[in-house]
Amino acid sequence: MSSETFWLAIGFLGQALFSARFLVQWMISEIRRESVVPYIFWWFSLAGGATLLAYAIWRQDPVFITGQAFGLIVYMRNLMLIRASAKSGAPQ
Repeated sequence: MSSETFWLAIGFLGQALFSARFLVQWMISEIRRESVVPYIFWWFSLAGGATLLAYAIWRQDPVFITGQAFGLIVYMRNLMLIRASAKSGAPQ
């Protein structure tokens, strides 16, 4: 497998992970009959964003790198807030 093929596979994997978060969010919202952003949404966001960031770095695309890097900060912060809320016993 060539280096380019490997990185294209990484890019598609990242996009699949990133897109899966919307499918999960939609399914949970339909089940609950209300708009819900489940915990797993942020994990898919983090995994997809990190994978896409690696691909963007390989592509040496500064616009793509900046967008994904900023997103990772947001996803990690949301996971930190959820964890803190769970430790304090606050409802999620």
